[in-house]
Formats: sequence, C-alpha cells, structure tokens
Amino acid sequence: MLLAVALSWAMLSAWMVLYLGRGGFWRSDQVLPRGREPHPGPWPEVTAIVPARNEAGGIAQCVRGILGQEYGGTLRLVVVDDQSQDGTARLALEAAAGMGAAERLTVLSGQALPPGWAGKVWAMAQGVDAAGSPPYFWFTDGDIVHGPAVLERLVDRAEQDGRVLVSLMVRLSCRGFWEHFLIPPFIFFFQKLYPFPWINGGRHQTAGAAGGCMLVRREALEKAGGFAAMRDALIDDCRLAALLRPEGPLWLGHAEDSRSLRHYRRLGEIWSMVARSAYVELGFRPERLAAALLGMVFLYWLPLPLLLLGVLWQAPAVWTPALAALLLSWRLFWPTLRLYGLSPLWMPALQPAAGLYTLMTADSARRHYLGRGGAWKGRTYS
Repeated sequence: MLLAVALSWAMLSAWMVLYLGRGGFWRSDQVLPRGREPHPGPWPEVTAIVPARNEAGGIAQCVRGILGQEYGGTLRLVVVDDQSQDGTARLALEAAAGMGAAERLTVLSGQALPPGWAGKVWAMAQGVDAAGSPPYFWFTDGDIVHGPAVLERLVDRAEQDGRVLVSLMVRLSCRGFWEHFLIPPFIFFFQKLYPFPWINGGRHQTAGAAGGCMLVRREALEKAGGFAAMRDALIDDCRLAALLRPEGPLWLGHAEDSRSLRHYRRLGEIWSMVARSAYVELGFRPERLAAALLGMVFLYWLPLPLLLLGVLWQAPAVWTPALAALLLSWRLFWPTLRLYGLSPLWMPALQPAAGLYTLMTADSARRHYLGRGGAWKGRTYS
C-alpha cells in the first residue's frame, strides 16, 4: 500500500513538473506570425534543396509547391536525385516545365554514397555544393507540399529576428484510424523532448528542428563546418540544429500551410518509422534506453492500474493522485489533438499509444543489435 501511495504521488508530481516546468511545450502554440510589418529592403536570394530518393509519389507536387511560392526575391530549386529507380528526376523536370519554371530547377544526379556518410546528409551536401552562395538554403523533403506564402514567412522570421535556422514541423497525415491513434501522440512526445518555446526563447541551449522544412543561413552553416561536420547523422534535423545553435538563435514551430503527402495506413508503417530512429535518438546507449523505457512506463502505464487498485482497495491516497495524473496528462495532450482537428474523445488514447511507442523504442534497440538498425530508403546503416 505504501509503495502504491508513493508511486501515485510521485507520478502526479512528475506530470506537474511537465505542466509547469518544461516551457509550456504542450500548448502547441508556436506558429509563424501573420500580418507583421512589411519586409524592409529587398528579399534575399534563396535556393531550395530537396534530397529525393524514390519520391515518384510526391515529387511533382513538391516541385510545384516550391516553384509556385509567392516570394519577392530570387528562388531556385535543386533536386538531388539520390539514385532513384522510379523516375523521380523525370517527374521533377516535367512538373517544373509544366508551370513554365524549368529554368529555375536543377536536377542533380546524386553520386555514390561515400563511407561514413548517411544518405540524406550526403544528398543535402551535394545540393549545397551545386547551389552556389545564396544567403539562405531551404531544405525540404520530396513528399512535402508548401503553401504559396510559406517561404516569405520563413525568411521574414529569419531576417527580422536574426535566426540562423527557422524550421516548421509540417502537418503530418492524420486521416485513418492508425494515424488518428498515433500521429498526435508522436507530435506530443516530440514537443516534450524538444520544447519549442525553449528552442525559440534563447535562454535555453535546447536545439531542435524538423527536417521537412528548414531555412538555414548559409554563413552560419559554413562557419559550423557544413554537412561534413555531421556526415554520419541518421537524424539530420536535430543534429543540424545542434550544429548551428552556437552560431545564433533558432526557431521551430508548427506549420499551418505545409503538409506531408506520406500516409501511414497500417500500424507497421508507423512502427518502422519510429523503430528506425528511436535508438539513434538515444545515442545507442543502453542506460538511456533503460531510462526512456522506465520513464514511459512510469508516466503512461502506471496511472490506470494505480487508479483501479486504489478504487479496489478504497484507498483515496492512491486513487486520487492517480486520477489527477491521468486527467492532467489528457489536459496536456488536448492542444495537440486540437492542432490536428481531432475530438477530445481521443484524449484517453494517449496511454495505449504511449504503450505502443514504448515497444517501438525497445524494438529499435533490438534491430540495432541485430544489425538492422537505421534502415531507411533501401539502405541499412551499421
């Protein structure tokens, strides 16, 4: 009984710390402002870089979204065709030609992957080499579609606030059951791990970014050593943010008009997405894995059993804090559900979803020790 009481109150205390002491990450309110003062002076030149490997399903829409930006400055696009086998390069060229913008697109045939490099980082590095010396690079993925005003808002934030990196967490697909069940918790956990207000406020050294949309100041990237300084990064976005943090302030927020075309119709597709990188995020360190798994069990698995035990034992000292912890977790989860237009009836899904993510994290470590960790786009990294 004493152990149950201690666990219940400790669990409630942990949720109170998350509520009050982690930057208000759960509010999901970090977005690029609209209606700011007109941009002073000319808009800087930007080169968009898309590392694309077998992206036939979305590359045409991606290219049209980038070249269709209502941007006041010069915008060019480099698509690095990373040895695709599905006609990605041809579809990109056709999309640009169809909108009369073929002269602003360069399709680069990616070179073989050198030893020690991760595939996406190598493609991004080739794109930078081919882009020349614009003030900004805009990195995005081949399955992302951006609204016409996205780039101006990114550049405006970078210029007026002196940011070296401005990134958007693009809107992920959230339509079928598994996406409703698992995508909002994924966003919630990411925000908890990398609190956007801490990244944006400047007083914390937390560094984070979302790889689907990253505007990077060229001078800062060069000063930090370029992509060669992070050649082996399997999680390129947060590694890039950490690389650039010493060079100046960062900003990360939620996209309002940028969305992913990638759909996750089955549990296995989301499982593979998480399992390929979860142990990478933990630095391949068993002690971090153990801490992460215990933390997930403590925060998400225990509230309901303790609540039921407290009711069964007629012990208010157990069920009261357990119920409060459960309700507080749902309160913190609600803004993320609202961000994705879902009903509050999905709030109780947080706990079972967390259970699945705990298993995915454990499976990520298992795959690593079996030599299948980091598998992505047909490549497996040791």
